[in-house]
Amino acid sequence: MRPDFEVADIIKRFGRQFIRQYSPNTYQIRILHALAVCRTAILGGHKEKCNCCGKKRYSYNSCRNRHCPKCQSSKQAFWVEDLLEKALTVKHYHIVFTIAHELNAICIIDSKWFYALLFATVWDILRSFGYTHYGVETGAVCVLHTWGNTHIGWP
Repeated sequence: MRPDFEVADIIKRFGRQFIRQYSPNTYQIRILHALAVCRTAILGGHKEKCNCCGKKRYSYNSCRNRHCPKCQSSKQAFWVEDLLEKALTVKHYHIVFTIAHELNAICIIDSKWFYALLFATVWDILRSFGYTHYGVETGAVCVLHTWGNTHIGWP
């Protein structure tokens, strides 16, 4: 079931105005273009045929951009399914660690170092407050969410 509106619809409607107003760099413009044309005739397509009933279906090609919600949704679904299969049925907590906006400038300089330090610090904190009894230790699944896009120049 497809949603009434997609990211591509928003880009098609407001993209030119956004570019005029905020002057994104060429990389950001390429991403906007990729998201706008994903799974459209612009990227071409291919014909699929069912091996059982012979029904034919035409599908447009994906942009395969890592920022694209269409292209990444299936990867996300497989990741979640895999994670749930491996997770133990035990009490758990959802904990969010947030960094101050002022640290974005440091992150830009060396993001690999910054995120490695961030995750190491989070793990140290969780381990120090965690549960360790009867040979069982605290575990964690850590995911990086970069909700704010200010570090790449977006409003």
